[in-house]
Amino acid sequence: MTGAGGGTRPVGGPLAETPDRRGAYPRLTPEQLDVLAGYGERRQVGQGAVLFREGAPCEELYAVLGGLVEVVHDFDGPQERTVAVHGPGRFLGELGLLEGRAAFDTAVVREPGEVLAVPVARQRSLVARDPVIGDLVLRAHLARRSLLIGLGAGFRIFGSSYSPETGRLREFAVRNRLPHRWIDLEEDQEFEALLRRFSIGPDETPLVIWKGRDVLRNPSPADLARLIGLPAPAPGAARRDLLVVGAGPAGLASAVYGASDGLDTLIVDAVSTGGQAAASSRIEDYLGFPSGIPGGELVERAASQARVSGARITVPLEAEALERREQHYAVRFTDGSTIEALSVVLAPGVRYRRLDAPGIEHFEGSSVFYTATLHEARRCHLDPVAVVGGGDAAGQAALLLAEYAPEVCLIVRGGSLGKGMSRYLVDRVERHPKILVLLHHEVHEALGDDVLRSVAVRDGTADRVREVPAGALFVLVGSHPHTDWLAGALPLDQRGFVLTGTDAQAGADPDTWAALGRAPMLLETALPGVFAAGDARSGSVKRVASAAGEGAMAVRLLHEHRARLGTLVSSPGAGGGADPGYGDPPRGTGPREAAVRGAGAG
Repeated sequence: MTGAGGGTRPVGGPLAETPDRRGAYPRLTPEQLDVLAGYGERRQVGQGAVLFREGAPCEELYAVLGGLVEVVHDFDGPQERTVAVHGPGRFLGELGLLEGRAAFDTAVVREPGEVLAVPVARQRSLVARDPVIGDLVLRAHLARRSLLIGLGAGFRIFGSSYSPETGRLREFAVRNRLPHRWIDLEEDQEFEALLRRFSIGPDETPLVIWKGRDVLRNPSPADLARLIGLPAPAPGAARRDLLVVGAGPAGLASAVYGASDGLDTLIVDAVSTGGQAAASSRIEDYLGFPSGIPGGELVERAASQARVSGARITVPLEAEALERREQHYAVRFTDGSTIEALSVVLAPGVRYRRLDAPGIEHFEGSSVFYTATLHEARRCHLDPVAVVGGGDAAGQAALLLAEYAPEVCLIVRGGSLGKGMSRYLVDRVERHPKILVLLHHEVHEALGDDVLRSVAVRDGTADRVREVPAGALFVLVGSHPHTDWLAGALPLDQRGFVLTGTDAQAGADPDTWAALGRAPMLLETALPGVFAAGDARSGSVKRVASAAGEGAMAVRLLHEHRARLGTLVSSPGAGGGADPGYGDPPRGTGPREAAVRGAGAG
């Protein structure tokens, strides 16, 4: 059996508690255990008892009061591995616990003793009320998720590195930080045995195997999400107070503030939580993090905060239409479902621009990428790579890839890095010994056979084409707003960004706003009660901090809209037809919520 620290121990051999690693396995003090006891119940547990099982919903947090508990991946399977061993004072579980998701491993009692069991709902309350214990638990959960990803725990994806379908599944898993292991059918001997074991044909790949027995043949990301128990909207669910479309920094901020104000809040995204911020190797200009913070960690913290606040997060769910229905709204999704809400915050973010050059499409998903995360970087340790772009995203990608690849060629169309890149990134890129910067250059063609071998680049100053060796090409040349589905529902600017405030008024229905006795507020679209925040909003500042600020501000303006509409509905002679729910105050009872209500009522 493989040990958590990379060693082994004989099955049935002596167990030793796993040392703490990066805050993943902290020990609670007696005082903290006393606090925790107020939220759960003590239970005696015998040797061999299973506290939670891989693939089953994880419904309780367990703190060990006595005995030893072993956390195991592939329990009783051919590849059983010890993830960690916990003794008295330690607690079990990882990030999915906050939503009652399926566990990625199994907890088995190895020495009888006593545990303290805290239900998921009470754990959320604990995290919200006790900042010290809450932060300790959250930090541990985040660190454990990273360790599980590093161990290759969770489900397995079998597929070719040249397959776009495999690429989509892997991107979904990586972007959602789901523990998994990818087995390349071009290189791994295990695949042939798998085909025979499950009677699978070569045309049925890629495959996803979960718990060693559940098999999905050529699944979509939505199929994978259902298999592992990611939350999905309940059929026929009641109308929401707030629907947030897009789970990047702007959308997550709206969900946090909306839910903490007592609004029934649902946030959806077509791919994952985090948006482009999650793909950033390091965000270095976010307030409060002087040395920077990995984008994935920042958005995972934000997503956890939204869940603790009471918001529900559903991925993947892609919006395709927005409709107004009386005094509320409906968003229709590509899977055929519809969700109604009294108010909507649009934070769909932007999508990466693709490169229009011969050969690019052939290598997309296998050698050409539109984001650079650790997932891609770790595959680039043998061959030089090329990065296209002159902005911050390209600079960050070049620096990340230079930690793994033998050489990075940064291809920039302009004549200066400083034109589109932050000064701190320019200095680091220009000083890095493994990064070669080609100014005044464009990609002319992607060259190779089954994989990318080199990139032909054109020198704009000499009108000359030459080849640059590259086993992978990272294209970071900007983005466009993900707003095609909003065309016709509300006004967009010439580039497709959502118009808000006074800019939206020209395309708005004058009778609608005359009846309200006001014009669209700062972040409000041409539809009353529909707000836009983040990168997809026309005129927004394309920064993570700005997006989060707009998301929070949108909820503040939403309250003001509801308060004014409530006054209008209840006033003598007011026209009927408004949904009474708009006049209801937020259900939150904390001091911040009271302050928001007071401000909105004014």
